[in-house]
Amino acid sequence: MSGVKTNNIASVPTLGRRIASWFYEGILLFGVGFTVILLLIALGAILQIAVNGHLQVAVLFIIFGIYCTWFWFKGQTLAMQTWSIRIVDVEGRPITQFRAIGRYCLSYLWIAPPLILLSPFQLALPEVLAAVVVWMALWAMSSHLHPQKQFWHDALAGTRLVLADDANG
Repeated sequence: MSGVKTNNIASVPTLGRRIASWFYEGILLFGVGFTVILLLIALGAILQIAVNGHLQVAVLFIIFGIYCTWFWFKGQTLAMQTWSIRIVDVEGRPITQFRAIGRYCLSYLWIAPPLILLSPFQLALPEVLAAVVVWMALWAMSSHLHPQKQFWHDALAGTRLVLADDANG
């Protein structure tokens, strides 16, 4: 055990800290995604093939997955380092690559439910974005219902976010 107390709510970063880290991660991933899409479009132009939206989404899913799972396996993403947050399993150990992949897939619970539920209605983009933002706020606040104040996708993945100082023992 690396010094993390699995039942110590005090070692859990505040919701504000976790959300700040999440927003910073979004900024970093926007840069990664923008670069990847530019390269994909350039490659498509060179090879004279169409690069449609579905291909772009699939490539971003894979690239973001590699980024997240690699850094989670190492203990922290760049944003998590900035906000002194570390990811561990429920026993306080570093997570495995398999668990990181599971967490990545489960992290889509942040956005998938409203997108799936609203897809038959063909709503305008602002309406869909509003629904996603409301869902994300509710999902974030629901962490207060978890006994250890963790996000539910972390609970399902068998992971925990802790303060980095606590994870270092």
